[in-house]
Amino acid sequence: MKQKKQLGVYIEGCIYANDDNKSVEHDEFWDKFIDFIEANGWHFGGGTKQIDA
Repeated sequence: MKQKKQLGVYIEGCIYANDDNKSVEHDEFWDKFIDFIEANGWHFGGGTKQIDA
């Protein structure tokens, strides 16, 4: 039986708060992102970093 090819999603972009007076801190984002990924039974391979631009 031929196995179905696994599909995934490539992510490239930046996350900012809607409020100009707030920041998105890396650790807070990462914790919420991983919780979301794991809650859906997925896994993530890649990296993240804090930006200020």
